[in-house]
Amino acid sequence: MNRIRHFPRGRLSNPTLLGVAVCLVATAFSLLVPQCLRAQTLQAAPAGQEKSIGEQIKGLRELPDDIRARTTRQLAIEIRQLPATPNKLVLALRLAGLSTEGDFGHDTLQEVATTLAASLKERPVQADEGQSAAAYIELAELVRYEHVEASLDDPQLAAATAKLEVDDQRRQKGDFTLSDLQGKSWNLRDLRGKVVLVNFWATWCPPCRKEMPDLEALYNQFKDQGFIILAISDEDASQVKPFVREKNVTYPILLDPQRKVNDLFQIEGIPKSFVYDRTGKLVAQSIDMRTRKQFLEMLAQAGLQ
Repeated sequence: MNRIRHFPRGRLSNPTLLGVAVCLVATAFSLLVPQCLRAQTLQAAPAGQEKSIGEQIKGLRELPDDIRARTTRQLAIEIRQLPATPNKLVLALRLAGLSTEGDFGHDTLQEVATTLAASLKERPVQADEGQSAAAYIELAELVRYEHVEASLDDPQLAAATAKLEVDDQRRQKGDFTLSDLQGKSWNLRDLRGKVVLVNFWATWCPPCRKEMPDLEALYNQFKDQGFIILAISDEDASQVKPFVREKNVTYPILLDPQRKVNDLFQIEGIPKSFVYDRTGKLVAQSIDMRTRKQFLEMLAQAGLQ
């Protein structure tokens, strides 16, 4: 996901929520994090195995999915074996952010979650201004949405889990009206009776771009059955229009330049997708990029087969 999680797992609506750890990753391993607080630096320059692991994490997106899954599992194990340094948590967090960009298997995600939980147990992170630190949010998301287990008895993890529950309640009740690239107005509540997939994305986000062909194919497959995609970007029309034209995207592209809907849905990283069934109930969601198979599983929960 570009949270960092993507280009790192998306765009940050509030960089402080990700905390120092995200910026440490960018500084240590030269990752492109546009809104990172670049003044942050590592307490110690990565060396030896830490540096090797960091370089392998940087290259994960270049690997075929099967090799990427195997490499991610192995890196999770290698990170767990590192001494308890600040860089260890940085590596664990970065790996977790990339592990959900597709379908790399439950076992892979479990190894990643186990490593992140172990790193937090060794070196707990302080909350920032009452907000749960980014690493706890990341771990809570893995547990809640990817259905892995985490052995960590920490009040910050409990707080992060509670935050996710509140966020989901807001998304269930949420409504919005936005215009598409042709000026047509779309209202979420008015689409009752249809299956709606709300997708948050941006032109600069690699995982967003990677999942768009699958979204287009699914839209064409199911649109005659009352399926609609509302893809929301917070960019200007001048950036979005040529991109959509080049990619031949035909599902509705909505613009949210003031980020009102992004904020309503608590979008801190992209891509993110939410599926509402014909009654308007939120039945499935993703915290990152999905494959065609994963999207089909989400749509099946809304009755589309």
